[in-house]
Amino acid sequence: MTTHEESRPSLPMPVKATPYRHQQEAFGFVCRAFGLLPEPEAGPPVLKSSGCALLMEMGTGKTITSIAITGALAEAGRIGRVLIVAPLSILGVWEAEFARFADFPYFLAVLSGTGAKKLDTLRHMTGAALQVAVVNYESAWRMEKDLLAWRPGLIIADEGHKIKTHNIAASKAMHRLGRAASYRLLLTGTVITNKAIDVFSQYKFTNPAIFGQSFYAFRSRYFDMVGYGNHTPVLKKSMEAELVEKMHAIAYRATKAECLDLPETTDILRQVDLEPAALRIYKGLVKESYAELSGGEVTAPNILTRLLRLSQLTGGFIGNDETASVEQVSAAKLSALEDILDGAVAEGKKLVIIARFLPEIRAICKLLEKRSLRYSCITGEVKNREEQVEQFQNEPEVMAFVGQIATAGLGITLTAASTMVFYSLDYSMSNFEQTKARIHRVGQRMPCTYLYLVARGTVDEKVLLALKNKADLAKTLVDDYRSGKNPFAA
Repeated sequence: MTTHEESRPSLPMPVKATPYRHQQEAFGFVCRAFGLLPEPEAGPPVLKSSGCALLMEMGTGKTITSIAITGALAEAGRIGRVLIVAPLSILGVWEAEFARFADFPYFLAVLSGTGAKKLDTLRHMTGAALQVAVVNYESAWRMEKDLLAWRPGLIIADEGHKIKTHNIAASKAMHRLGRAASYRLLLTGTVITNKAIDVFSQYKFTNPAIFGQSFYAFRSRYFDMVGYGNHTPVLKKSMEAELVEKMHAIAYRATKAECLDLPETTDILRQVDLEPAALRIYKGLVKESYAELSGGEVTAPNILTRLLRLSQLTGGFIGNDETASVEQVSAAKLSALEDILDGAVAEGKKLVIIARFLPEIRAICKLLEKRSLRYSCITGEVKNREEQVEQFQNEPEVMAFVGQIATAGLGITLTAASTMVFYSLDYSMSNFEQTKARIHRVGQRMPCTYLYLVARGTVDEKVLLALKNKADLAKTLVDDYRSGKNPFAA
């Protein structure tokens, strides 16, 4: 972690939580750069900048820190409108985190639906309270003129590595939007993903004065072009120190390993919205399952059998009884997982991905193969379990472990990762606890982060709540039915 002892704020963070020390330091660092706080009495001066980067690894609290900075700017009268640009699957996270943490008046809208609907929502965001618009990168590019006309005072680029390529349309749009805003925040685990040249585009958004406006001048100064046709940039050893120093002049760095006040484990809920067609199928299945219950004896096995089909569908798949085949009806969770993978790869961190059903496992493995990412996998069909674990634990190139919850939850150690994604869950408390313990055990040197992909408004929510509360899911659902409720409805 880049520690900035001088950056502990005298300005309180306007959040409904007790922030950790590194979050306070990050807040203080940015507030000084933005001119909200005076220069520190001791230590080096903070560079004044209208743009800053929070290079904070997943699980260290980039979002709550950004919300506090947003509130401080609003309370100082510096901004009235905020634009948050993030990957599609993370938009709902911002809505939930603002509701949970923001200790200041605001109105937030996620721009979703058709282009016309997004534009209509934006045009009605004119209230007296701080107006916060949340949109994905693709839409920000397509809505660029309208967003410029809306005139946000602060733009937050979440998962900023999404704009690492300087000459693609989404990056160019963010550069132009950034120039028009009074303040900018770049959030990412690290600006350097696979290669140091990725710094340029992200800093062109954050503060173009750091590395200039010209990609080619930047490349010429810091890189040698080598390889066949001189197409491969390699950072000049003589320029490495300057590059890092300039990067950190406007950046606060926090790693999980060095944030000593983090809790041992952190749970993060990542809500996913099923596509309209998949949601229609899901709702039809809810009605059908309830009707089937009404025609027979209501027992725990009967309810769980019907719940199983709904759980399969939230993961994206539905079985066809007539053809004994499985059809994919949703890619919502896969898209969310791809965004999480992007972040993990950018940070150079390994990831454990847990799912319940084999069609999900196969789709996840296919996604990893499409991304040319090496992985280990354990399901009931895999015989060489020890070899799969050994590869994940010891080979740096093996970035992911994919496990079926019923078979990968016992007797293995996966401490090469400190982050686990639950793509889907079964109903067993024992499986849940045992699986979580694969990364949180002897040999783990870092706090552990658990991400849960939950399809909004579905049985996923009930399953996770029961597991977290150590409740008997089947009994809860039977009780719901007997009290006149549809046990499958959210």
